[in-house]
Amino acid sequence: MARDVEHPKVMDIEKTSIPNLVTQPEHNGIDYFGNEILVGDSIVIDQVNGEVILEDSLEDYLIEKLEFQFTTAE
Repeated sequence: MARDVEHPKVMDIEKTSIPNLVTQPEHNGIDYFGNEILVGDSIVIDQVNGEVILEDSLEDYLIEKLEFQFTTAE
């Protein structure tokens, strides 16, 4: 006896007439600060320490880990 199985998206459309198009980006790991890295995120890799850092957190990494100091030239 064959069983009819429908795809969940088809069932959503039949119930609501609106497809559920919300998709989650694919997880790709965690950076040095514990931030989630998603596929497509810009990352920086510290070749000396092997650390992976989200590009948006690079300045924090340079200050906290490598003790860089940012200032304004006078």
